[in-house]
Amino acid sequence: MHNLDLYAKVEDLLGIDEASVDLQNHYLDTLKNLSFDSLLDVGCGKGAFLERIQKEFQTQKLLGVDLSPLMVEATRHRGIEVQNIDICHLEGSFEVITAMFDTLNYLDKHQLKRFLGCVERLLTPNGLFLFDINTLAGFENVAVGSYIVDDQTRFLTIDSDFKEGVYDSEFTLFSLQNNDCFTKEQATIKQYYHEIEEMCVMTSLKLIDRLDIYLYGEIQDKTLLMFKRLF
Repeated sequence: MHNLDLYAKVEDLLGIDEASVDLQNHYLDTLKNLSFDSLLDVGCGKGAFLERIQKEFQTQKLLGVDLSPLMVEATRHRGIEVQNIDICHLEGSFEVITAMFDTLNYLDKHQLKRFLGCVERLLTPNGLFLFDINTLAGFENVAVGSYIVDDQTRFLTIDSDFKEGVYDSEFTLFSLQNNDCFTKEQATIKQYYHEIEEMCVMTSLKLIDRLDIYLYGEIQDKTLLMFKRLF
């Protein structure tokens, strides 16, 4: 099982629905000022954002990709075209590429440079890449700690720590089965802090806009960035 499949199983327990909608709204507000006929959403999750795009924009080409088969299946159930694929193996071109909810923070620096190169290849000339990343304050003050939730059939614990630019979160899930016994699943998910200036030198894409985002209070926990392919 892919580590993100465990995340998919418990996403509804994490209490992030409101924050997810708020973040989607920031993306939609930005996209409303753009003209585009094709959009690729990388790390599309269960497809909620793509569903809103489908309803609010007249795009001729709309595609989601995700590394988790469970997420892909959930998106497909919404009637949205989706693939379980690494974008570096994807063919085609798009006027807009999005990567929401700290998708890029799951990549270390080597993976990030490769990823940005693949985004550049998939963008049309003058195409736009819109994504958010976690701030240092977001990692240090918002994400760290322990989280426990029980919905009678699932008992979830998450223990998280942030050291030297790496965020480790250990997920432990106990699920009630038909025989009244519990199964146990565990996965460790890593995220990485990235400086915006470092990202700019990894790619020939040009940073053209940025927006500070406050999802969980007065601390700026995310930055929304827009990069452009110039040729």
